[in-house]
Amino acid sequence: MVDLEAVLGYHFQNVSLLKQALTHSSITGNVQKNYERLEFLGDRVLGVSMAHLLYFTFKNEPEGDLSPRFVKLVRKETVAEVARELNLNHYIKANPQGLSENENVLCDVMEAVIGAICLDGGFETAISFVDRHFKKHIEKSCAPERDHKTILQEFVHQLKVGAPLYEVVKKEGTEHEPVFYIKVSVEGKGSAMGVGKNKKLAEQNAAAELLKILEANHG
Repeated sequence: MVDLEAVLGYHFQNVSLLKQALTHSSITGNVQKNYERLEFLGDRVLGVSMAHLLYFTFKNEPEGDLSPRFVKLVRKETVAEVARELNLNHYIKANPQGLSENENVLCDVMEAVIGAICLDGGFETAISFVDRHFKKHIEKSCAPERDHKTILQEFVHQLKVGAPLYEVVKKEGTEHEPVFYIKVSVEGKGSAMGVGKNKKLAEQNAAAELLKILEANHG
């Protein structure tokens, strides 16, 4: 584990925490030995750490700009990308081993590692870790991502109609690679479908599609 600790930039006092963070439930269902509880903790630590980083990086931005940045940086795709940058896929223990390349698993393990660092070195150490390894992902984006759900909400408010309603139409794929189909409707104005790897992304895509329709009709 010494080489991985060098990549992480953190030396564990209790290396068993790192080993646990890298162990998938397919290896053991013992919650004291797989990463699931650490992932639960790490997910929350990542959220607070990211909010901390954004608050001090973009000192003049309103909450409306910080929120979409936050959503983009803590979503599965970004967290899994950081996991790959740290070569965590080479250290994950899973059965079959191919799960170590799965985006959901990579995201979970990254969060578990953050949780392990928080337990081993304290909350401030965990924040520093997130700041160090996620910073370049903030710098890659010079502008916050459009939050289509918020824009749709504001658009229909201007039209003086009811709020958009989202519903899961169906779910396909496997547990580790799901595909969600979500329908968004605005009473009397229409509806649209969105598809995504998770509910949030599917809702964003559905909102974007309905926005196109409403903007064309009320532009």
